[in-house]
Amino acid sequence: MSSSGQRLRATTPIVLTTLDRAGLVRRGRRLSYATLAVVSTEASVALAAGVAAGSVALLGYGADSVIELVSGAAALWRLTADRDHARRARVERQSTRIIGASFIALAAYVLADAAHALMRRDAPHASRAGIAVALFSLVTMPALARAKRRVAIELRSGALVSDAAQASLCAYLSAILLAGLLLNAAAGWWWADPVAALVMVPIIAQEGVRALRGAACADACCE
Repeated sequence: MSSSGQRLRATTPIVLTTLDRAGLVRRGRRLSYATLAVVSTEASVALAAGVAAGSVALLGYGADSVIELVSGAAALWRLTADRDHARRARVERQSTRIIGASFIALAAYVLADAAHALMRRDAPHASRAGIAVALFSLVTMPALARAKRRVAIELRSGALVSDAAQASLCAYLSAILLAGLLLNAAAGWWWADPVAALVMVPIIAQEGVRALRGAACADACCE
């Protein structure tokens, strides 16, 4: 579908029956639970592997996965409030602010940690577990992101669009992480790990700013 077609779909009013909306909410909950399961695995493996290998990129990725858990919990909170219009609007605002502030804090942490590692020339160990979790995320997260975005647009929820964006962000970060880990393991380029972490910073920060500004609502025309 063209970009104009996507915008048209996102901005054209969608009339949902109560039954349709209930079905979308159930689908959204299933996707949220699936995401929480995947992200919990990512966070635990990435953080443990990051500590063991001394990898800034893995630790940043693990911290990002923790933030995604917050995002997934916020998405479930939003879905539980769907029947009450006034509560739904309040939850939309609060959940996007929580997600946005969390990502801004994460970007600042990764920036400081990566810069420190480069200055100290800290060389991380190769991490097979880190490579495995990055590959796992590259396979699972794009599919979850697409499915969640479809539900978000149908429900016209900016908070859910933002949550879907976190899943897409996770896939991008996985690719960056994988590149850094492979270069370090195969070529011995120790600096590839903190540089990969630095590449993550503007991507993470941009998503945080978008959430804080409510930019995600523009795509879904949230109520």
